Amino acid sequence: MLNKTTTKWQALDWPQIERVSFQDWPLLVTDLSDKTVDLPPLAYDNYTSETSVADSQIRLVYSGQTFLEKHIPAHLEAAGIIVVDWQEATVRFPELVKEYLYSVIPEKADRVLAYHREYFDGGVFIYIPDHYEEKVVIDCLILQDSRAAQTCNLRSVIVAGVHARLEYIERLQTIGEVANSAVIITEVVARAGSQIKYCAIDSLAAKTTAYIKRYARTENDAVVNWAIGAMNDGHTILDTDTYLDGKGSESQLAIVAIASQDQVQGIDAKVVNRGHYSIGNILQHGVILDRATLTFNGIGLIEKNAKHADAQQESRVMMLSDEARGDANPILLIEEFEVTAGHAASAGQLDEQQLYYLMSRGLPRQEAEFLVVRGFLGSVIQEMPSQLVRDQMVAIIDRKLASLM
Repeated sequence: MLNKTTTKWQALDWPQIERVSFQDWPLLVTDLSDKTVDLPPLAYDNYTSETSVADSQIRLVYSGQTFLEKHIPAHLEAAGIIVVDWQEATVRFPELVKEYLYSVIPEKADRVLAYHREYFDGGVFIYIPDHYEEKVVIDCLILQDSRAAQTCNLRSVIVAGVHARLEYIERLQTIGEVANSAVIITEVVARAGSQIKYCAIDSLAAKTTAYIKRYARTENDAVVNWAIGAMNDGHTILDTDTYLDGKGSESQLAIVAIASQDQVQGIDAKVVNRGHYSIGNILQHGVILDRATLTFNGIGLIEKNAKHADAQQESRVMMLSDEARGDANPILLIEEFEVTAGHAASAGQLDEQQLYYLMSRGLPRQEAEFLVVRGFLGSVIQEMPSQLVRDQMVAIIDRKLASLM
């Protein structure tokens, strides 16, 4: 029987993702009967090996409601940098939690958010203090534990203070074979003059149904650049928004995606220009294999009074089978004069001229197809902030494209 709170969130509308029907997906799970299953400690491959230590100041592995690994150099803690779970955040830093939690993504704006407000069970709070101008690099592996039926409802908040610089690298992975949902929400706040590079490699398992929402808000002259690899194997909604509130603030949003098997992926990329001279660019490239479906929605909104704002977007989809379904849906909404905006979108098959050129140089067709696809995705991969991350992204892409070879 549903309690009153559950009835309230179920009465709210679903969020709107254009041209994607996901309302029947098993996303909003309330039966937590298996939550108390006694499981052995989680075993995982520690990606923070000697190859990544040199590139990272802070290294984290997080699962459930706690850190499995947490390495923060003493000088960063002494400088006031905060990296904690929610239990510690609410006890030690209640004023910061009150100021920033729900400051970008409202508590109950739609059914998913209201559900998440009631059932979220973990996440990370990260705070870089004002005027800490040495670049901080955080390498975070987030593991969904699917060894039993249980939810993965995470909400993280990342704040870069005034003139702070942060590079945040996040990997989402699944351990276990049980079918579960994952509703993962991240709020990013870029204070005045701060710079944030947010790189994510999402590679959740085929039996995971995922709703991933990442939103950012910028103040004057702040920059938030996203580089996201949408490499999940299960049905996925990926919703990434940047709200350019501040004058002169910027956001570059780059997404590369591969959909395969019977998977459905719906990807919303949105930049809202509110500040004068704000700049927002969207770049999305995706490849579709087998019987999968991939939808790119690129949304650029220039609000009233955002004078001299600039909004550009490009969304391109390549379908590699007759049963693949792809859509690139550009949306430009302009409420102000004295602005610049543009968009490009395409959905099609492999370029036969490119294939012919490569095959004329002696390459077999399969290898030529592989190289064309790699090149198509490469323009987004190069936006990744480090060689290590680019190499890991390429390895995942090669695994997914193995059927071409």
